[in-house]
Amino acid sequence: MPFEISRLDYDYNALEPYIDAQTMEIHYTKHHQGYTDKLNTAIQKMVDDPKIETDIDTKTIEQILENISSEVAIIRNNAGGFYNHNLFWNVMSPDGGGEPTGELASAIEKSFKGFEQFKTIFSEAAKTRFGSGWAWLVKKSDGTLAVTSTPNQDNPLMDAVPADEQGTPILCLDVWEHAYYLKYQNKRPDYIENWWNIVDWEEVSKKYE
Repeated sequence: MPFEISRLDYDYNALEPYIDAQTMEIHYTKHHQGYTDKLNTAIQKMVDDPKIETDIDTKTIEQILENISSEVAIIRNNAGGFYNHNLFWNVMSPDGGGEPTGELASAIEKSFKGFEQFKTIFSEAAKTRFGSGWAWLVKKSDGTLAVTSTPNQDNPLMDAVPADEQGTPILCLDVWEHAYYLKYQNKRPDYIENWWNIVDWEEVSKKYE
């Protein structure tokens, strides 16, 4: 405490033409910062309330998410928003694109019968997520990979999501409208297709390993 948003390793305009600078700046400084500020405020109120016994201020964000079913909605929503966006910025790069190599490539081949099949499954999960939410590539407890999606600011670390959606996230895509609407309007599939050009597979591989 307090939690801080991750520092971007690239400028707001660095992901153009796939994600525009205005969207990046608003998304990072308004949406992500907003989730972070609200999370810190909510935790501080709990700590300061003599009627509440809590050690939430001693926990990592992962520990909070793994036991999110015991927390109130404001913690669930904003802890998810804080964590999800930190991962999202981290797995994109102006030097991204292409395909993964090494152990991650082998794991994708084993779990999805090839990279193109994986891309299709992941893209479909992102396209068909109703309303606002996220698409995920997760490493399951048995070491295999799986694709899933979650609504709102939920994520696969949370004990509150269905068991078949749980795992350790190593790649995510934000499909809330604020992530793409200024450039793509209602064309979410175009945003998803272009996003593959900025995926940082080196970083995703590190998370997998």
